Amino acid sequence: MSFPAVFSAWLLVLLCAVSGAYCLRRVTRAGGPDREARGAAAGEALMGFGMAAMAVPAGIGPWGPRLLLAVFCGAALHALWLLRAGVHHAHHLVGSLAMAYMAYMAYLAYLEPPLAGHGSGAGLPLVTGVLLLYFAGYVLLGGARLVAVGGGGQPAAGGPPARSAELARACRLAMGIGMLAMLLTM
Repeated sequence: MSFPAVFSAWLLVLLCAVSGAYCLRRVTRAGGPDREARGAAAGEALMGFGMAAMAVPAGIGPWGPRLLLAVFCGAALHALWLLRAGVHHAHHLVGSLAMAYMAYMAYLAYLEPPLAGHGSGAGLPLVTGVLLLYFAGYVLLGGARLVAVGGGGQPAAGGPPARSAELARACRLAMGIGMLAMLLTM
């Protein structure tokens, strides 16, 4: 792997880890009866840390893809549980399934290394293409919403709650960009 590729991979690890840490902070700050907000933030924290682990350039060992597959299948079940509160949680399900898909492709690459001519870990072109389209749309829409909420570069009206909502949107956007980058490198 060349230096620019390794540097980019570590930047992706950093972006995902920071996003996961911020979401974890949101879990601890969401108090009271808002269990749904804590559950969503916990799912986003798991996604950020899982993406960071998956993006490590040296790989995560032969046990890593299996562990991540199990974790993201569990996250997909959690996202299904959140769907009972409304369809606005569907993105958590898509993200969890996308991560499970990438972990499964990494697992297959360990079973049958690319040097053997099979199992390159590239995934199924149709599934990868659909996920790329979804996350590209998510990033474009999320970026447009973030700019609209921020007043096109102007400071947002309101105090800390408004800024906290903007940071949460920016965190989701960063993880969407990370997911798009991971899918592009498959």
